[in-house]
Amino acid sequence: MEIWKILVLFFCAFFGGCAIFLVKSDRSKLLKLILSFSGAYLFAITVLHLIPDAYAGTDGGYIGVYILIGFLIQVFLEQFSEGVEHGHMHHHHHDEGHVFPYPIMISLCLHAFLEGMPLARDQHNELIFGIALHHIPAAFALASILMQNHYKAGSLLFYIGIFALMAPLGFLLSYGISTGSVGGIELYFNKMMGIVIGIFLHISTTILFETSVDHKFTRKKMVAVLIGITVALIGFYTGDH
Repeated sequence: MEIWKILVLFFCAFFGGCAIFLVKSDRSKLLKLILSFSGAYLFAITVLHLIPDAYAGTDGGYIGVYILIGFLIQVFLEQFSEGVEHGHMHHHHHDEGHVFPYPIMISLCLHAFLEGMPLARDQHNELIFGIALHHIPAAFALASILMQNHYKAGSLLFYIGIFALMAPLGFLLSYGISTGSVGGIELYFNKMMGIVIGIFLHISTTILFETSVDHKFTRKKMVAVLIGITVALIGFYTGDH
């Protein structure tokens, strides 16, 4: 197992949340560009790698059903997360002190956990960087919400740390499943991957459209998207297929 993947996943999310102490919310344009890059990159990796690999498995004929299930799961999760996984920073005003956003935290952690699962088969390391970059603005948005609810720095870092652990835990579980060391249920791995693919398709396409004004791409966003797709294509053509 490659420990560096766990460290990258954890620290990108953790430092993304810590950036709330350094970056003002009115400087979120850079985060939107990071989102655009990661959204395009995730979409390209899903189409180039995850979908072909899933259909190549023993359950290829039914993978589409699990992709649809994953898509619907993400639709359901966003009813509670309010789009934080897209980097949305909502303003929560409360006059009664600490109000913990349980629905947002739980759904965001589940989302991150599921996103870490494809990394067990990320042989060429294309996917990990897209997921890690995607979690930076998500952690920043979560930290922003906690700060608006008057949480002190220590508590804020604690909850950001919990969120940062979710993707590594998803990776560890899927790694155990893919190697047969967790319950011997490796036969279900492709079904789980289909669900994750559906989530990725929803997340990546939503990022690409929701970070635009009137669904129009600015020049900077177009460049970020093209760079994301280009990096994915370079990994695709230089890898072994």
